[in-house]
Amino acid sequence: MMFWRSVVGKLWFTILFLVIFVLFILTVMLLEYFENYHINETEDSLEKTATRISHFLEEQDENIGLQLAWELLDDKTEAMIIFDENDYISSPTIEKNVGLPVSYFLNDPELVDVFKESKEVKKMATFPVSNYDEDSRLLIIGAPIHMEGRENGAVFIMQSLAVMEQTSNSTKKFILLAAGVAIILTTIFAFFLATRINAPLRKMKEAAFEIARGKFDTKVPILTNDEIGELATAFNQMGRQLKFNLNALSQEKEQLSSILSSMVDGVITFNRDGTILITNPPAERFLQDWYFEQDGKSKSTEEVPFEVMELFKLAVNTEQEQVGEISVQGRFWVIIVSPLYNNTFIRGAVAVVRDMTEERQLDKLRQDFIANVSHELRTPISMMQGYSEAIVDGIAESEEEKMEMAKVIYDESLRMGRLVNELLDLARMEAGHIQLDISLIEVKPYMERIIRKFHGLAKEKGIHLKGEFDQLEFTYYFDGDRIEQVLTNLIDNAIRHTEDNGNIIVSGQLEEKGLHVEVFNSGKGIAEEDLPFVFERFYKGDKARTRGRSGTGLGLAIAQNIVEGHKGHISVHSKDGHGTTFSFFIPRNL
Repeated sequence: MMFWRSVVGKLWFTILFLVIFVLFILTVMLLEYFENYHINETEDSLEKTATRISHFLEEQDENIGLQLAWELLDDKTEAMIIFDENDYISSPTIEKNVGLPVSYFLNDPELVDVFKESKEVKKMATFPVSNYDEDSRLLIIGAPIHMEGRENGAVFIMQSLAVMEQTSNSTKKFILLAAGVAIILTTIFAFFLATRINAPLRKMKEAAFEIARGKFDTKVPILTNDEIGELATAFNQMGRQLKFNLNALSQEKEQLSSILSSMVDGVITFNRDGTILITNPPAERFLQDWYFEQDGKSKSTEEVPFEVMELFKLAVNTEQEQVGEISVQGRFWVIIVSPLYNNTFIRGAVAVVRDMTEERQLDKLRQDFIANVSHELRTPISMMQGYSEAIVDGIAESEEEKMEMAKVIYDESLRMGRLVNELLDLARMEAGHIQLDISLIEVKPYMERIIRKFHGLAKEKGIHLKGEFDQLEFTYYFDGDRIEQVLTNLIDNAIRHTEDNGNIIVSGQLEEKGLHVEVFNSGKGIAEEDLPFVFERFYKGDKARTRGRSGTGLGLAIAQNIVEGHKGHISVHSKDGHGTTFSFFIPRNL
């Protein structure tokens, strides 16, 4: 079955069928032609023989004429000379061949015309012959005879068609043999031709499969200069062009993939029915957060938030860009959905998912900054204004009262100056203008000196302040003034947030990668929801912003910038009711 489906089989069968059909028609026509030809030749021969016998008998003596007549006959030909029913002469071979009675010739309506009208007659039919087994069909030719002293007679020449059949069979065998030889030669030629044609086609098929497997350098050998050779040339050109186009598409795909992967915004491409086609990492994180927020309610990872799907439907139906917002896992996202066109037909949409959390936080920080600065400045300004008015209006009568009011005004002015200076320092640090004076410092004496500054204040409040510096017998490179500012802020905060009889421990150790310092206090700790914001400007654990124990809220933000200026990092660990630990790390090789 595979052979008949192949090009060789089809071409071979087609050529063979056409040749057999043509040979069949030609054989039938040739057989018909030669059969008619033999019959016509036999008729002409018998007519000439009958005419010559008639002439011999009319022109020669009867005996001599008969002798000459019988010599004209062969073994398969018979003759009868008939004048009437009783007067007739038969050839010597008639007894062993046909042997028709005389009455047949005299009574046959076709043959009797030779007697009546003296014209030649011809008849071919089946006759009742008892002594002839091969073929009962005979060809009879009759010619008139006019002899002196006798009635008009006739010469009848007879020959069985079996003789002609023998000749026709020989011719038929020859024609069939020639047709058989032609069919065999045609089969060989057709198979050879089909093989020659199929060989390059088979090469092209193998090359096509190689190209389908990605081997675009595969080439088809050009064996001829005909159409198949041109097809092989075109195939090789197609392979080169296909390789070029696929390389171009691959480069564009990689470029698009790189662009999508490097984008900060998420990109989700939808089909027209809302099926997700392409996503980049930010979009996948957005979808994963949404799936997590559903608590397993989402049936498929191909689902998208309802708000996004509504924007998609509006964009497809209205053919206009749609914008919306959604909050997922505490983050704010802006969704921009635009339709995608295939010429004039909408084939889908693309959604750009933009994380606006940081922008919203910056807006909130900007608003909080204004509110916090206003709040921090309003109290000292109000106090300074109030006490100065009291002095101007003469409310303070004694010198002691005036000195007390003046001292309050002086303290508040110092507080305002400190706040402004801290704001300026923080602004310079965040702008990258921090200047570090790196020097080699003996760590243990340096840390002990800072601790001693707070012994009096800690003793006043009944707080146990101690340092653990036994392992700090070494020197280290850092900015002493800036790190002292960090430690001062951390210890001051610890004293202000530690209850009486509490403990504060300042410790440090030299690790493989750098210097690690911790400040622990046994106060009530920081609430879990406030931990992510302790290093922001104006953060205060005291939400009421009461004076006294509360600072400006800028110290930790400044401390963070100083430590990061040393290429280190600062962190906090706290649990409500179990104390707080601030730690910072300064790496080697600043």
